[in-house]
Amino acid sequence: MTKNWTPLAITWFVLAIAGLVGTWTFNALAIVQLRDFVGDWVNSGPAVSSLTVDLLVVAVAGCILIVVESRRLGMRGAWLYIVLSGLTAFAFTFPLFLAMRQRRLTAIATDAQQLPRT
Repeated sequence: MTKNWTPLAITWFVLAIAGLVGTWTFNALAIVQLRDFVGDWVNSGPAVSSLTVDLLVVAVAGCILIVVESRRLGMRGAWLYIVLSGLTAFAFTFPLFLAMRQRRLTAIATDAQQLPRT
């Protein structure tokens, strides 16, 4: 079970869990209070709108990175991270992808070390 779980992969995974718990705490609060979720994003003043644009641009860049890196490393199911970000939070799926990416990099490095040398 601990195969390929490096300290960096564990760090990314812990951040993913923090992102999931942190965002869904406020999502649940918004649901209980019957708030207009999207309306609160764009109508709560310039500071919130600035933060919204900031995070949306980072999320788009992160989605591109997920697709490119997944293809480069031969990781299947990259689209799942992107779809799940709409259902959970990008603060969860992006660090989760980074954890799985780190595990893949570790596996590739381990496999390369085990190849017979000629």
